[in-house]
Formats: sequence, C-alpha cells, structure tokens
Amino acid sequence: MDEPRVKRVVVAGGGTAGWIAAFALAKQFSGLLDIALVESDEIGTVGVGESTIPTSRTFNQYMGIDEREFVSATQSTFKLGISFENWGAEGDRYIHSFGTLGRGTWMADFHHYWLEARARGGAADIGEYCLEHQAAAAGKFGTSQNSTLNYAYHLDATAYGQYLRGLAEKLGVRRVEGKIAEVLQNSETGDIEALKLDNEVSVEGDLFIDCTGFRGLLIEQTLKAGFEDWGHWLPTDSALPVQTQSVGPPKPFTRAIAHKAGWRWQIPLQHRVGNGLVFASAFMDEDEARRILADSLEGEPLFEPRLVRFKAGRRRTTWVKNCVAIGLSSGFIEPLESTSIHLIMIAVTRLLQGFPFGGVSPALRDRFNEQSDREIVGIRDFIILHYHATERDDSEFWRHCRNMVIPDSLTERIELFRNHAHAYQDSHDLFRVDSWVQVLLGQRLKPASHHRVAESMPEARLQEALNSLRGNIAQAVQGMPEHVEFLRSYIPQNS
Repeated sequence: MDEPRVKRVVVAGGGTAGWIAAFALAKQFSGLLDIALVESDEIGTVGVGESTIPTSRTFNQYMGIDEREFVSATQSTFKLGISFENWGAEGDRYIHSFGTLGRGTWMADFHHYWLEARARGGAADIGEYCLEHQAAAAGKFGTSQNSTLNYAYHLDATAYGQYLRGLAEKLGVRRVEGKIAEVLQNSETGDIEALKLDNEVSVEGDLFIDCTGFRGLLIEQTLKAGFEDWGHWLPTDSALPVQTQSVGPPKPFTRAIAHKAGWRWQIPLQHRVGNGLVFASAFMDEDEARRILADSLEGEPLFEPRLVRFKAGRRRTTWVKNCVAIGLSSGFIEPLESTSIHLIMIAVTRLLQGFPFGGVSPALRDRFNEQSDREIVGIRDFIILHYHATERDDSEFWRHCRNMVIPDSLTERIELFRNHAHAYQDSHDLFRVDSWVQVLLGQRLKPASHHRVAESMPEARLQEALNSLRGNIAQAVQGMPEHVEFLRSYIPQNS
C-alpha cells in the first residue's frame, strides 16, 4: 500500500483544545501519524472552560481514560446539571439537569402527561420526576457500574491541559516550544506547508489544526475563513474569571446566576471554586462588573480577576484547505451551558472518523463543515432561549433580550412549545428534548395546550404513575451519599 498522503499533523496551540486533539490523534492512530504540537510558555490560554456536559464522559471512555485517575489529576467534582437563578424572573430558580424527565410513550413525551396532571391539580414540580434533578438539589451523588446517573465534570482547566499533555507525550506527540512568527503557504495551492517560529525553527506538516484561540492565527489571519458575528443575538462579550478558596462542600451542579447585564458562574472543584462574571459591555462597564463580582464572591479570591473579551459567532468555514479549526479558533457562543469543551471533543471525533489519510478532498471538508455548522447553530439557539424567554424587564439589557428579533429556527421551537407543548431533538442537535423542556418551563413559557392522549388516562391511574415515579426517585436519592463523601471514597488519597 502507498504511504498515506497525510502523515504529518501539526497542532498550532496548546491549552485544552490543542492537547485534546493531539492526545486523541496519537491514541487512536498509533504509528500512523507524526504529531507535533507548537505552543509557547509565554502565551497564556483562556483556561476558564471548567465545566462540562455528559458527552465529556463518553469521549473519555472512547479514549480509554481511567475516570478515577482523571478526577484525581484534574481535581474534578461531579456535575448533574446547572442551577439557573434569576433568569425567568428575579428570585426564580430552576435546575437544568442532565437527566430524563419521567417516562413518556411513543406518542407523547412525559411532560405532556405531567401538564395534564398539573391541569388536574395533581402534580409536583417537574424536577421531582427526574433522578438527576433531585440528586443535584439534595447535594447527593453516587455512581457505580450499575448506576443510571447521567453526569459530567467540573474540572481545573490548567490541570486538565497538563494531564492531557502527559498522556499525549507518552504516546509520542512532540511538543515544540516557540511563538509562531510566520505561516508558510504553498504558492500554488495556498495550503499551509509549515509554521516558522520566532526561534527560526520550522515545523512542517501535511495537515494543520488551528488551536490558537480567538486569534485564529491559521484559519482566519492566514486563510481568511471569515467570521459570522452573532452579537446581535448574544450581546454578552466580556468575562471576569477568578478562583476563590472553598467555603463549604462542593455541590454537584454549576450555578449560573443572572444579573442586570449578564450572569455569573460558580463552579465547585475539590480544592477551590471557579467563579466569573459574564457581561455585555454595551450595557455595563468593567468597573461596575468588577464591583458586582467582588460583592458576590463567597471565598477569598486567589488572584485579581482578569478581563477576557470575546465575540459570539463562528468561522464561516471551519476547515479550509489543509487546516482545521478546533476550539475557540472555530467559533464561540459563550460559557452558558458549558458547551466549549464539548465542541472541541465533537470536532476531534469528527476528524478521527473522517481523517484524510488519502489526502484532503473538497467532499471531506464540506461534510465536516456542514456537520459543524448545524450543531453550533443548534447550540446557539438553545443559548439565546435563556436570554429571550424571560419576564425580566428590570434593566436595559433584559429589555433588549426580550424584544430582540431571534433566529427563525428558534422562533419555530418556541411557538411549537408555547402553542402545543411540543419539543424535539433533530439528529444533529446536542440538547435533548428533556433539556429543552426544562429550560422552556424554567424560563416561564407556559404551553397553551398539550397532547390530548394524556387526557385519555384515568385520573387515578395517572396519579398513581406519577406518585410511584416520584417515590422511587426520592428513595434512590435518600440512599445516595453526599457528593463530598462520594468524592472522598472515590479518590482515597484526597480524603
């Protein structure tokens, strides 16, 4: 057989995106590729993606990562969902959990039966019919080989990058220190041929992966992929991340607490808490944002918050010529719903599945770009929903979000739910029906009607089914250990 036409892979940039890509390629294609990662100790990473969604577990399993080792190395805690506070209205709180809501039928999802029971006056809050929701609310967690809990992780982003680097280098990935001074292209094809570093070292490759963050040094500054700005739908463009000392046991959920021009996060790890404030600079200045953040911190800050500017949007083309953008270089929505690490992992997964050993073809690029576009647009709509579907009118920011014109694709979803209680998940959608339902209801959207098949169920039978489900969940949660107790037993050296 002929040698593969793509043999040398160069990853430009480290951080979470770079080391995930380098490790995954080395793990899955042992002996088939020569992989180099270029990064500079002088260039910092954003390093604030410290909350994940359950797809991270699946990816880790594919990569053969031992969970106990991973949790220990990254100081992780477990995550069952996100607590949204002050979003639908000031004083509101709901949990978007990773679990399944009740049990539906082939004809109608569970929430239709719940809405019918609610109309009859015989249903508790919908979260009480979800194991993950109730475990999160109670601060409980437990997992085993037989566990049905759907969960993710809170992790130390810096430690995660170091952990992946160690795994990758053991598999033969070559780390090259230096700043990229010049991107060398083929004069005829425009393909990238090498990265010339500031120390005169030249790193040649057949395929280049751009993990240079917001700069998009290869995909944008060199190949001019173009950028589609979503700031008119997602006006938040600034963040102030800071870490604090822990003041109590870690909860198994992320907190997302809305304020008058955005929101702030709280992510509990084993050894500290990750905090940050996201705001729209058109509606709040940096000084006010810093004051709000400082007043909200529950523990002693470990450093002075640094300002991170970002722009919501995506590259118009993610794979251009022989360069694939992964991570922030490919686009960014915002930290809400913790999708950044997922987008890295799913892009790497697609690259693995369609790796161009025989050479990069337009068909391969087009397929990759189409899949990337469809998924990030779906995530975009889900994030916009949190801002647009609200009753808050206490600030200029929230009035803007309530009244802005939203994408047609999201309008359709909202109207389907508002009029008929219908929610759906297409094949390319990341978020499941249960996620849409929890957020739509949590943001105070009240359906005008629901599927009438639920009306055909006798009241006593419907009530019995709901009570049984609720009771079984309550019993299961009662038998779980406290989250912090499980952590201590799961990682004995940290007890």
